[in-house]
Amino acid sequence: MAEGPKQQMPARRKARKRALDVLYEADMRARPPVEVLAGYLQRLEQPRPEHLGYAIGLIEGVAANQARIDELIDSYAEGWTLDRMPAVDRNLARIAIYELLYVDEIDDAVAISEAVELARQMSTDDSPRFLNGILGRIAEYATR
Repeated sequence: MAEGPKQQMPARRKARKRALDVLYEADMRARPPVEVLAGYLQRLEQPRPEHLGYAIGLIEGVAANQARIDELIDSYAEGWTLDRMPAVDRNLARIAIYELLYVDEIDDAVAISEAVELARQMSTDDSPRFLNGILGRIAEYATR
């Protein structure tokens, strides 16, 4: 029984990474995320990974709530505009904020630490601290 959560975390991290790939591509190409997702799914080999459903849920959820999510980023990113943020950070923040606000089964601390860990692997040296700060402030706001 103790193995369950350990097995879930890597799958969810992979799902977040896939969601990041699609959202990043959509951002860079100025295309709707759901349109980029459709192309991404066509290119995926069978059998599709088990975590794909969660990744699709993240992408569709971010796309459906992007105006609200971006508004929160603008409000809480002290000294940064959405356009000035590295694209990886911007999209990691979008995924984490979607999880904070709309995915009840994910603890806030998990959503934040996953975004910070992916930033550590994929973005600038300053990104983990930046994301931890903004996401912590948004999590505080969301629990009020």
